[in-house]
Amino acid sequence: MRKLVAGNWKMNGLTASLDELVALKSILSRAVPACDVLVCPPATLIAPAAQRVQGAFALGGQDCHAQAKGAHTGDVSAEMLKDAGASHVIVGHSERRQYHGETSAQVALKAQAAWRAGLTAVICIGESLEQRKVGDANTVCQSQLKESVPEGAAASNTVIAYEPVWAIGTGVTPTSADIADMHGHLRACLAARLGEAARGILLLYGGSVNPGNAADILSLPDVDGALVGGASLKSDDFSRIIAAMKPQAGPG
Repeated sequence: MRKLVAGNWKMNGLTASLDELVALKSILSRAVPACDVLVCPPATLIAPAAQRVQGAFALGGQDCHAQAKGAHTGDVSAEMLKDAGASHVIVGHSERRQYHGETSAQVALKAQAAWRAGLTAVICIGESLEQRKVGDANTVCQSQLKESVPEGAAASNTVIAYEPVWAIGTGVTPTSADIADMHGHLRACLAARLGEAARGILLLYGGSVNPGNAADILSLPDVDGALVGGASLKSDDFSRIIAAMKPQAGPG
């Protein structure tokens, strides 16, 4: 499994923003990256982005409904994302959990919906600052992992993204030791549940990843890539993060 650097545009981007994806395509054509690349723009831009990108890198959605269709005004199904040109979808991002009240059980249903549609589910987990301060980070993330990842998870359909809530968009990044410890803990949790198959599931780190700290983060053990927020909006910044990934044989 090649490692992965993914960009989450969140609620940012209009038609003019597609120029950044065209620029990223051009940059990557000049220097083939040592990892897979994924960009998750708003759902409104996936179809035109697919036309512009033409397979130069993968595209994904930022959320999906658990049902394939129905009376769910304003929601987008995994099948719709697939039809628009997506190959992945983020589920369980902390902003969905915090501001939309999503539970881990709901996240698991969305992951299953992604699989049903032929998408890879990027399942997000992470603790709050309060939970880390009282020493509950490992327990919280282990619980979210157990409850958010459905049976049947495998390298072919699942990516896990660890995003400490307190580091998302704040400019604050955990220490290298903190990141390595958590990723090692999550790998052990996956191994206990899935056995040898756990070694193939990518573990991404997300939380204020930028061109300045990417090389250090991506070199840590059990860090198989990054889920990048604001720094993915500009092709120059995002390409520098991608370039920070050094060639390796596989995850872990």
